Amino acid sequence: MKGVILAGGLGTRMQPLTKITNKHLLPIYDKPMVYYPIQTLVNAGIEDILLVTGGNNAGDFLRLLGNGKKEFGLKHINYTYQEGEGGIAEALDLAEYFADGESICVMLGDNIIEKNIKKAVDDFKAQGSGAKVMLKEVHDPERFGVAEVGGDNIVSIEEKPQAPKSNLAVIGIYMYDTKVFDIIKTLEPSKRGELEITDVNNAYIKAGTLTYEILDGWWTDAGTFPSLLKASNLVAETGANKL
Repeated sequence: MKGVILAGGLGTRMQPLTKITNKHLLPIYDKPMVYYPIQTLVNAGIEDILLVTGGNNAGDFLRLLGNGKKEFGLKHINYTYQEGEGGIAEALDLAEYFADGESICVMLGDNIIEKNIKKAVDDFKAQGSGAKVMLKEVHDPERFGVAEVGGDNIVSIEEKPQAPKSNLAVIGIYMYDTKVFDIIKTLEPSKRGELEITDVNNAYIKAGTLTYEILDGWWTDAGTFPSLLKASNLVAETGANKL
């Protein structure tokens, strides 16, 4: 399995900080934000990693990370560039050549977790095909894609609903087989003008091949000023990326 970290976009919600750097290079306590998703993948045994970046500061990732050997023990890190802000699914589509017929674990670059996803990754490998998403109970599900669960299955996922059907957010960690790229090619832009990852996940639901696991430990994104502060405080108080 290969890993894909989506760290593009323009970070407009976090200006003026993102006028001078990419959002994913902002500090979370004592490390740049992008360190955390990389470490999450490495902890899960995934060492072939593609970083999708964009904006005016893409070169800063190379200066910071290099080949990933010093900080993460990697042989190399792959990089590609996303133009503009076309949505998560559009960014993921750039990884097709990198996947090269293998399954992938995709992580949003602003997602920080306390523990690890090794069990979920191993379970997906055993699953063999389809997709898997990670869920987490949240107090503000209207901010996220929300999963309606029936027994062991996800019935539907609704993006940022005004009346959420549950408090289970689909967090930014997804696992897909190679069919994901065929699905992306069938998508139409949403009202936001983006290719939505929720539409990808709902396609797997329709095919009956989407599974899920509940994430153990705390999770937060860091895409707003309040959540950036929350992530820093959580890491400072309890640590992150525990094995």
